[in-house]
Amino acid sequence: MSGKLSEIEARIAATHQLEAVVGAMRGIAAARSRDAHARLAGIRACATAAGAAIGDILAFGPSSASTSAADAHDGAEVCIVIGAEQGFVGGLNDRIADEALRLGRARAGHWLLVGGRLAGACAERGVADAWSAPMAAHPAGVPHLAARVTDALYARLVDGGRVTRVTVTHALPGESRLRIVRRTLIPFDFARFHVTPRALPPLVNVAPARLLAELVELYVFIELCEALMLSFAAENEARVRAMLAARANVQERLAGLSQQYRATRQDEITSEIVELTTGREAAQRAGD
Repeated sequence: MSGKLSEIEARIAATHQLEAVVGAMRGIAAARSRDAHARLAGIRACATAAGAAIGDILAFGPSSASTSAADAHDGAEVCIVIGAEQGFVGGLNDRIADEALRLGRARAGHWLLVGGRLAGACAERGVADAWSAPMAAHPAGVPHLAARVTDALYARLVDGGRVTRVTVTHALPGESRLRIVRRTLIPFDFARFHVTPRALPPLVNVAPARLLAELVELYVFIELCEALMLSFAAENEARVRAMLAARANVQERLAGLSQQYRATRQDEITSEIVELTTGREAAQRAGD
């Protein structure tokens, strides 16, 4: 076998190894996405329970919700933006960064960025002095990460001047095309909770206003858990799509290398036949 054929065979073997790596990455991403989707039901069940408790406290009287009456159009905004920590997600981080800056640059006083690649994309677009944290590597790490984001958020609500609005921007999974949403966490929307006065109201040992404030903090934490879990699923779905595109490119390259191998092999066989024929003719002429 010639050196050229050996080189092509080595390239084919390396490409097959790359195809195996791409397939493994796609499988891992798909499994993580399924895991994240499976955990969403539990997060939403917690939100339902916390929402029911908020409705019960609101039944004590509308004055309990007076803390949400601030004008959201005045003051600064805290923008929480969630993206990817690792690569191979196509243009996901760039799209999220562009959308977050388009919607929040005018009023944003503080940026809380989740995901190393997302933080880099925002820095390239001029976002400075932003708090950042790495995205969870596994769905089980989402609650701990949500606690970190919540602590950073409330630290800025206390020390960051007059903050009247908090938003979270992230990608949604399960869409045929990449969809980015922006949700408002503060001012807190009490109107979404069903308030049904009871004949026997719940017995509470804490002042309703204080209990309501603590339930609101819990609900915001749960909303952040949901946003992080959705973003985690969307990141891995984007990685699955990227790996599918990579597999198609790898298979196309394999087809090209295989064709090149066959053509080179055929050329060598033809050359060998020509050499044998030429040698035989020369031998016959020498015999004559």
